[in-house]
Amino acid sequence: MIDLVQARREMVDTQLRRRGVVDRRVIEVMGRLPRESFVAPEYAEQAYDDNPLPIGSGQTISQPFMVARMTELLELKSDSVALEVGSGCGYQTAVLAELCAEVYSIELVYELMAGARTRLREMGYQHVHIRQGDGALGWPEKAPFDAISLAAAAASEPPSELLSQLAKGGRMVAPLGRRSQKLFLFKNTEDGIVSEELFDVRFVPLINPEA
Repeated sequence: MIDLVQARREMVDTQLRRRGVVDRRVIEVMGRLPRESFVAPEYAEQAYDDNPLPIGSGQTISQPFMVARMTELLELKSDSVALEVGSGCGYQTAVLAELCAEVYSIELVYELMAGARTRLREMGYQHVHIRQGDGALGWPEKAPFDAISLAAAAASEPPSELLSQLAKGGRMVAPLGRRSQKLFLFKNTEDGIVSEELFDVRFVPLINPEA
C-alpha cells in the first residue's frame, strides 16, 4: 500500500509546479484534496499518477496537470460563479468549488451524475449544483457565468450556447477537435469573444445525447 499523502505531495511538486502551474490557490487545493476518493477502489493507488484513469461509462478523470492548468486558466475569484460541462466523477467540480462561490455542473451520463452528486454532498459541498443533461446547452437560467470549463472535446467550434452564457470578462477553457485536439481559451471582452490556441490535448468527445 503506497502512502497516498506522500503521493499527493509528489504530484503537486512534479506534475504541477515543475510543469509551470503557478496559481497558489490551485496548488494549495490540489495539495489537500483526496483524489483517491473520486476513483474506484482498484485505482486508488494510481490516483496521483500522471495520466487519466477510467471512471466508468467510457469516461475518464483527467490527469492532475490538466485539471490544474485548466483551472488556473479560468482565473477564478472567491465570488466567481462557474459552469462545468462534464461532471464525471466530481473531482474537477470539487477543485472549482474550493475556489469560487457557486458551481453548476452538467453531466450527460446519469450514473456518473448521481455518483458525483452523492460524493460531493457527502464531502460537504453545499454550493455545488449538479444535474443530468446536455452540457452543450449550458445552464441558461443561471447564466451568466464568470468561468466555463469543458471536460469533453467539441468537434471544431465551442457550442454557441455556452459562449452566449459567458459573462463580460469571463473565461472559458475548451478542448476542440476529434483526432487531433487543442485546448483553447475563450475570453468575453469589450470587443467580443476572442480565442487563444494553447496546446495539444486528448479528451473524450462531447457526446450528442440524441446519438
